[in-house]
Amino acid sequence: MTRHLPRGGTLLLAVIAGTAIANNYAVQPALGVVAADLRVSPAVIGLVPTAALVGCTVGFALLLPLTDHLSPGRLVGTQLTALAAALTVAALAPDAVVLLSAYVLIGAAASVAAQAGTIAGRHARPGRRGAGVAVVAAGMSAGILLSRLAGGALTDLLGWRWMLLVFAGLALLGACAAVLVLPRRRPHPDRGYRATLASLPPLLRDVAPLRQAVAAGGLWYFAFTLIWVALALALARPPHALSPTAIGLYSLAGLLGFTVLPLTGRLTDRYAPRAVITASVLAAAAGVALLATGLGRPLVTAAGLALFDAGCFAAQAANQSRVIALDPGRSGSLSSVYLVLYFTIGAAGTALAAPLLAVAGWRGTACAAMGALLLAVAVTVRPGGPHRPSRPDLTARHRLHR
Repeated sequence: MTRHLPRGGTLLLAVIAGTAIANNYAVQPALGVVAADLRVSPAVIGLVPTAALVGCTVGFALLLPLTDHLSPGRLVGTQLTALAAALTVAALAPDAVVLLSAYVLIGAAASVAAQAGTIAGRHARPGRRGAGVAVVAAGMSAGILLSRLAGGALTDLLGWRWMLLVFAGLALLGACAAVLVLPRRRPHPDRGYRATLASLPPLLRDVAPLRQAVAAGGLWYFAFTLIWVALALALARPPHALSPTAIGLYSLAGLLGFTVLPLTGRLTDRYAPRAVITASVLAAAAGVALLATGLGRPLVTAAGLALFDAGCFAAQAANQSRVIALDPGRSGSLSSVYLVLYFTIGAAGTALAAPLLAVAGWRGTACAAMGALLLAVAVTVRPGGPHRPSRPDLTARHRLHR
């Protein structure tokens, strides 16, 4: 029997998720200072965010399935301790090679944020899975939105090395809290860790709802990364020619997405996830429609970004809750497959943003994002898409345990 989280456990997981995932982004405002301190070119130090993303993807693939094998307290506590150690190595790095290596480890350890969401969904009380996943998603969103602001401010105040040590201290505090608060009972999987890893690729082949969740989620994350990267590039060029600080302020529009996530969780528990996902992606599409009118009006741009972020964040929370519900006992494995492919498809949006902007301009790029969002809606609403659990899910569940 799965033990429910104690009072305050979901909130703790949200805080852990936010402070952990923030480490993938907090150093970005300081990259120029880091490059000067280590005496390397900006091009070299610009690989730091890439190293963190590579590490995070590896963590999703290799560490997230451990939620099916280890107790939440032990797993989260150990991974946060590893995160603190990797941050300390980065803070003491004498050169770029050590720093980049450390950031691969930081990204891998920061994948504990995804573990937190899976644990919240698995150990939620009956009828509260969607709410639990949404609260942790809100914590992650807050961590992503505020990380650059906190990283830049701490760098200005203390220097980039001490900034990393502050985040290391937060990771250690989270590790101690996880050991004390989270359940200590170990899951009882029907296979070993190696067998679990070997079973991941067949999950995508055998479980149709998982394939549909990956397809829909990947499409809106593709649109999300495409819009945000292209936006930064477009605003930096004439006729806008905004400073990095001014461009960064637009990220505050994402606070709307943070505020709607708890409501999204309650709606997901009450209604079919398909309805919540569809409404959320349509809201994101409405935001893109506003953005497509041009970037010359800051209030319209901010409103478009607010709708766009809120829709994408809400859809992701509902979709991940649906993935966990397919089989809570193997939610770590299911989430691993989902998130690895989700981020891989999103990376394509990052890579295509600059060339697409150069060829099609801002409106053409926005239309491409709109097309991806509408295709995500089509995938979601078609028969067999994300819906309230029914007989087909029982078939999928039997396949998981073959």
